[in-house]
Formats: sequence, C-alpha cells, structure tokens
Amino acid sequence: MTPRKTNSWRWNLWNEAQVNRDCRAVDGLIGAHFINTEYDGEVSNKAQFLADIQDPQVKPTSVTIQDLKVSMYGDSAVVTGMYYAKGIYQGEPYEHTGRFTDTWVFTEGRWQCAASHTSQVKK
Repeated sequence: MTPRKTNSWRWNLWNEAQVNRDCRAVDGLIGAHFINTEYDGEVSNKAQFLADIQDPQVKPTSVTIQDLKVSMYGDSAVVTGMYYAKGIYQGEPYEHTGRFTDTWVFTEGRWQCAASHTSQVKK
C-alpha cells in the first residue's frame, strides 16, 4: 500500500509523555512484547524502555517529529518520519536528529507499538 500522511496525535502523545517522563502514558501506547532499537544499536524490551524514561539522568526538554508517513497493512501499520530530540543526559546537553520506523498493530481493541527503530542523521 502507498504511504499516506496521517494525523500525528498518537505520536505527539508519545513525545509529550517522554518529555514529561510519564511512563503510564507510554505504557498504554506500547505492546507487551515491545522491542526498541536505538540509534546507537542498544536494544531494549518494554520494561527497559520504560525504566529509561524514568532514569533521573535523562532529562529531555523537547521531542518533535515531522515528515510522518503511514503505510497500512490490514491490522498493522509501518510509521516512518524524522525526529528531533534535545535535553540533558548525565549533566551534558544533547541534540539528536534522526529517522524512525515504528511498527504498530491493532490488537486488544487498540493500536499498540510493537517495535521502534531509530537512526541518527548526521548534519
């Protein structure tokens, strides 16, 4: 199916939840068997991903997305786009610009992210 642009409300909720360190909100968006692969190659499961959001050494100040595209495949969707993240990690400022690919599935009556992968883009 051809990618199409979509309303980014769900992804904006995710971004806001990360900035606000709201694990409950993120927990409601990701599936029980969620797998995350970061730009540096680190792989985490749902529990590890949620623990990272609560890590007091990680202090995101903004996370934004753009160029969002969704390809639907029945009860699944592949979402791609660009992200920009800014904050402080272990007392040092950081800025990341990258691309992401998320796989969402409609299960248990709602859309849940099953897997996420990010790649940092060098400027």
